[in-house]
Amino acid sequence: MDLFGTAGIRGNAETDVTPSLALKAGRAAGVDGSTVVVGRDGRTTGPALTAALEAGIESAGADVVRIGEVPTPTLAYASRGRRGIMVTASHNPPTDNGLKFFVDGVEYDQSAEATIAERIAADPDPVGWERWGGGRNDDPLPTYRDAVIEYTREHVGRCSDVRVAVDCGNGMASLATPQVLNRLGADVVALNANVDGHFPGRASKPTTESISDLRAFVADGAFDLGIAHDGDADRIVVVDADGDVVHEDTVLAIVAGFYTAESDADDPVTVTTPNASGRIDAHVETKGGRVERIRLGALHEGIAAAEHGGSDAAVVFAAEPWKHVHPEFGGWIDGVVSAAVFTALVARDGLDSLREPISERPYRKMSVDCPEQSKTAVMDQLERTLPDSFPDASVTTEHGVRLSFDDGAWTLVRPSGTEPYVRVYAESDAVDGLTETVVAAIEAAVDDARATE
Repeated sequence: MDLFGTAGIRGNAETDVTPSLALKAGRAAGVDGSTVVVGRDGRTTGPALTAALEAGIESAGADVVRIGEVPTPTLAYASRGRRGIMVTASHNPPTDNGLKFFVDGVEYDQSAEATIAERIAADPDPVGWERWGGGRNDDPLPTYRDAVIEYTREHVGRCSDVRVAVDCGNGMASLATPQVLNRLGADVVALNANVDGHFPGRASKPTTESISDLRAFVADGAFDLGIAHDGDADRIVVVDADGDVVHEDTVLAIVAGFYTAESDADDPVTVTTPNASGRIDAHVETKGGRVERIRLGALHEGIAAAEHGGSDAAVVFAAEPWKHVHPEFGGWIDGVVSAAVFTALVARDGLDSLREPISERPYRKMSVDCPEQSKTAVMDQLERTLPDSFPDASVTTEHGVRLSFDDGAWTLVRPSGTEPYVRVYAESDAVDGLTETVVAAIEAAVDDARATE
């Protein structure tokens, strides 16, 4: 497999992300830092992989700070001023696990990931026995929760008079989001709030279908909103009082607009990804800001590029659908902060009022089956065939194949970095016809690739 995808190393724990790989990855990462913080989510394969990872780090001469089961945002918070590795497969099924690498609260960029991959391939010997590192335990979770609460109170306020249902999905949000919202004054009901690596309550990935119990629970009760997280609590899904999922780009636009209006920067910037809706640009512009885009999985790189690209530019928010970075709080994706900030905004303004100025044009997101080994050939063919199908569209290929139309409609086709799919995103008043043509082209390209393999 390609070692790094759009969110670190991730794959099946029996065949891909094995203890032997974790040992090599730990040794590869331990070369760079005197101290490495290590955390994990609740997956059943986590303890063994963590033990192997720690052995690799220490045998490279670095010390390990063990923080146990925590949300990924907590590990990122604890990695400030040093390095950190989170053992998690995020929203993947329980058969999978993975490794996310951080330095000073920010995920590794492509260059740093490439260095780790090269070292893993080389598999160097441990350092001399007298130089091996040691380990100690720490518990940053209470301090992290306190920091989220203080940040939310300072920027938005409390969550008083809001009733919210939180579906933790048997994941790491169980240890953070209900506690934070409760202390901010919300009336919280938590679902699936026990950590269980089998994810018995629902699938780890919060989708419209998988959170059907939450949606029904909110619709049947007197709730102002519902919130769902993935397995490691870096994603957030919002449900309105009727039990309907609020579109992820609408949530993104609301939070981006809030940060833009709050900022006193001359050039407030929101960084997002090519698959994100134009409704974000429109709303941010009404608040006096602008939007820049970066490839999926590289928000941290987009933040750095935007701030280095203009002396007056200040990134006030960065997000791809479901995953948000709050730069003033920290440079990592943080679903717990998003839950706190969004709930506080609902307490202050009401969800209907927050949504009212957002223009919600029809949007579709689809996945087409594509074997991993076929993705390159499929994308090469689509770069030729899709423009032929839409001769009036302008075409860019920096982040997949993106077609843009004069009326503001667009579609993006890109390979998934973590699953055997080609993703399709489209926004158009005629979105069904647009996606039908695009999906047919992808399926033809997949068939052609399989025929030549």
